[in-house]
Amino acid sequence: MDDIVLRLKKVNGQIQGLIRMMESRENCDKVIVQFQAAKAALDKTYSLVLNSSLQECMSQHDSENIEKILKLISKK
Repeated sequence: MDDIVLRLKKVNGQIQGLIRMMESRENCDKVIVQFQAAKAALDKTYSLVLNSSLQECMSQHDSENIEKILKLISKK
C-alpha cells in the first residue's frame, strides 16, 4: 500500500507541474509529453490497485467483491 501512495504522490506532483505549465503557457509539445507521463503513471497505479484488490478477493474466495470490481471495470 505504501508503494501505491508514493506513486499517487508522484502523479500529484506531475499534475501540479502540468498546472504550472498551463498557467505559464508552456509549449504545447512539452505539455503533451507531461500529460502522457502523468496518464501512464496513473494507469500503472490503477493497474496495481486493481491487481492487488482482485488477488485479495480471490485469496479469500470473495466472489461478491470480485463481482463488484468487475462491474466497476466494465463501466470504464
